[in-house]
Formats: sequence, C-alpha cells, structure tokens
Amino acid sequence: MIINSEDLEDETILNVAKLMVAAARTAPKARGEDKIKAVIVIGDEKDKLANMMEKIGRVRDSKNVKQSGVVVLLGVDFGKPKEEWINFEAKLLDLGIALGSAVKVASELNVDNRIMYSVGQAAKKMGLMKADEIQGIPLSIKGKNIFFDRKS
Repeated sequence: MIINSEDLEDETILNVAKLMVAAARTAPKARGEDKIKAVIVIGDEKDKLANMMEKIGRVRDSKNVKQSGVVVLLGVDFGKPKEEWINFEAKLLDLGIALGSAVKVASELNVDNRIMYSVGQAAKKMGLMKADEIQGIPLSIKGKNIFFDRKS
C-alpha cells in the first residue's frame, strides 16, 4: 500500500482540529461557567466562509482561508442581552484562554495556524455558530506557511 502525503495531510489536519477543540473546551473557565462554543468548518462551508470574508472586505484573510484545509471557530455565548451581561470581560478572557490552548496544540503538532477576527466576523454573518463573539483559526499543512509573507 502507498499513502501519498496529500491524503495524510487532509486526515491529519482534521484530527488536529479535533484536538484543538478538545483543548479549547477543557481550558480553564472563570467561576467554572462554561460559555465556550466550538465548530470545525471544512469543505464547501469553508469556501463559503472565505467568500463571505471577501464580501465584507477581508480579501487577504479570505485567501488564507481558501488555502487552508480546516477552520476552527471558537466563540463565547454570554447567554443574556448585552445590557444584562455580567462579567462579560471574564468570559472574553475565557475565550482568549481557549484560543491560546487551541493554537498551542496546533503549534506543538507543527500545523500552521493564525487566529483571525475577520473569520469570526464572517462566521457571525453566516450564522455558523450561536455566539456573541467568534474568532476563527484556519489551519494549513503545506511546504510553506501560508500565513507568512501575506500580501494585501
């Protein structure tokens, strides 16, 4: 049997995304209240996400999403109307810790990644997850890091 690198890369990148979600979900939370949400976006939905990013003017970032194999979305749902948010700063810190935990996993497994606010903006517009704040992490396994030397 022969397994080519492209097949391994596709399988590996999805497995890494799953491990990233596990790391984000198990990251410490303020007051023990879990409001962190996670979604993995692949295939046609990932391409639709990139197209939405382009529509909202995030062309450089959309190119990275198109080139990536998978996008991990992490968000926080405050669960109340904005005027009633209590300790929402703590929940945003929880999201930051979850993001850091997720990208640490990718980094340790040598998978290129980049946290992108613009991915979250597009994901919110598309309704890809129910969350008040969303950040996206595209992942790439290529011979060269697609997130380095980005052109506007």
